[in-house]
Amino acid sequence: MKTKTTLTLTLFLLSTISALTQDAREISNKANKMIEFESMEMVTTLDIHDNRGNTRVRQVAIATRKFGETTKTMMRFLSPPDVKGTAMLIYDNEDKADDMWVYLPSLRRVRRIVSSERGNSFMGSEFTNADMTRPNMDDFTHKLLGSEIFNGKDCWKVEMTCKSEDIEDEYGFNKRVSYIEKETYLTQKSELYDSNGKLVKILNLKDYRKQPNGRFFAFSMEMKNVVNNRRSEMIINQFQLGSNLDENSFSTASLEK
Repeated sequence: MKTKTTLTLTLFLLSTISALTQDAREISNKANKMIEFESMEMVTTLDIHDNRGNTRVRQVAIATRKFGETTKTMMRFLSPPDVKGTAMLIYDNEDKADDMWVYLPSLRRVRRIVSSERGNSFMGSEFTNADMTRPNMDDFTHKLLGSEIFNGKDCWKVEMTCKSEDIEDEYGFNKRVSYIEKETYLTQKSELYDSNGKLVKILNLKDYRKQPNGRFFAFSMEMKNVVNNRRSEMIINQFQLGSNLDENSFSTASLEK
């Protein structure tokens, strides 16, 4: 009788753990769907603040459009003069690793960004190259940590942990804990941890605005590095749902134009 009871309890606990894992991934997927756009264009200001109170300001034009199973994004720096003309092209693929290229006017050539460089700084900011694209849910294990009130909002705490060291290098963190509002499935904050479990960065997403297609977009995104006390903020100045750019506008050949 005792053995049977123990077996039943073990099976119950395993099924509960499995359900929580599935729920965590489902919550993450729904959160991604709420901010997913097939096409858009925008102009954003990137403010890079160092730990001495100095600020560098960069303006970027961004266009995104989905072609088949691939979402393609073109980013062009408009100012200041020292980065004007720099461009980045991203292919966010559904069924394979993403592709990234960058064009540097000073070198006058297009260079592919390899997977090990995706976790590097995006143009000197606290954001990384990997932050410019959607994460692949299959790269992580998912765990529901419970609920917590953040900024007056009832949120799920969902943990995503990289499955390997290579994936960790690719994203620039080992573990992400996201606070996802239960009512809207909008991510309010994400905490990024290194392989030693140390908190290294905090991403805050603010000023969500609902678009005509029913999805939301955060018009303010701040990444704070709690180790070096630097922070970077992206503010959306102009936003347009949809894009008339053709597929040739999202090619490596167009990076130099």
